[in-house]
Amino acid sequence: MAERPARRTPKPHSARVVRTERLTPHMQRVVLGGDGLAEFTLGSCTDHYVKLLFGAEGVVYPEPFDMQRIRDEFPREHWPVTRTYTVRNWNPELHELTLDFVVHGDEGLAGPWALRVQPGEIVRFMGPGGAYAPDASADWHLLAGDESALPAIAASLEALPEGATVRAFVEVSGPEEEQKIDSDAEVVWLHRGDRPVGAALVEAVRALEFPAGRVHAFVHGEAAFVKELRRLLRVELEIPREDLSISGYWRLGHNEDGWQASKREWNAQVEAEQEAAA
Repeated sequence: MAERPARRTPKPHSARVVRTERLTPHMQRVVLGGDGLAEFTLGSCTDHYVKLLFGAEGVVYPEPFDMQRIRDEFPREHWPVTRTYTVRNWNPELHELTLDFVVHGDEGLAGPWALRVQPGEIVRFMGPGGAYAPDASADWHLLAGDESALPAIAASLEALPEGATVRAFVEVSGPEEEQKIDSDAEVVWLHRGDRPVGAALVEAVRALEFPAGRVHAFVHGEAAFVKELRRLLRVELEIPREDLSISGYWRLGHNEDGWQASKREWNAQVEAEQEAAA
């Protein structure tokens, strides 16, 4: 049997920071541009994402930057780590890519970086990926998520035609975290306060009087509440799987490396449990 060819690591994109903006106390915007994005393109998905590459501290990588060479020649602990972020906006005329980051002071990796990065700095990333866009044939749309899903929810609302029937819920820590979205759809902002992440979302969606017709749903954010809403939509309300985009973007108590390593197993277990209960 012929051996499969070695799988090559895709070449990362290279961009420069154009500008940054503090949107709310816990949301920082970073706009990327430059000649490195001249051939970058996006499709029709509204949950497109990229994987930013963060080099190991103190490690100098050879130029031109080549992920395959790094993986071949450097010990694993010196490989760049990735952090996944939804594309808030892509301007193909200006070749500008907008990413929004949830920040909590010095906590985490990408958030603190977004706060301190300066215009002109080089950023490398893989992607894009993406799988969801509002289905124009659906009778109505349900969008629900926490701060991590806000960029995708905002992009989805802005992509929907005027007058579309939408029920949108976004949970944030408080009123200071609300954002203006360029859409005529009403957004229900849920203020978390001292409650667990997602508790207000689960409560609001459970209390919702669903409009008639076929729904196309987008539910993303912290894994525990996503699990609860998946049970509601998939098991209790028997909404077909193909009409649901549901995934945990993150999991409380795990960084992205730990969550991504266990996410497939977690999702498979949740699906098996809920399908058995259906």
